[in-house]
Amino acid sequence: QVQLVESGGGSVQPGGSLRLSCAASGLTLDYDAVGWFRQAPGKEREGIACINNEIRFTFYDDPVKGRFTISRDNAKNTLYLQMNNLKVEDTGTYYCAVDKVGLACVAREYGHWGRGTQVTVSS
Repeated sequence: QVQLVESGGGSVQPGGSLRLSCAASGLTLDYDAVGWFRQAPGKEREGIACINNEIRFTFYDDPVKGRFTISRDNAKNTLYLQMNNLKVEDTGTYYCAVDKVGLACVAREYGHWGRGTQVTVSS
């Protein structure tokens, strides 16, 4: 059974940093498409950063380029999202997701989801 558990969310001031973690079980992250998605209140879930090693695909949403970094530790079977220089508009619930295919960084391409971790950026 696939299980994804996010952690590392919290409240920070603009300009601060957070590192989100997603511990996976029931699958091996290095053979799957993996990604981080964000959902703000009243908005659709959007792709923030995704990796698919099978097709050598790495995606970052334009507003987070240069500030966020997606990575994974295969030995720990854990996915990370390092978020620096956080902005108020980064506020939302962050979800990690995994899929066997995942050809694009959009929610409909991913079949397995964690429950999310809240990130709030405010002064």
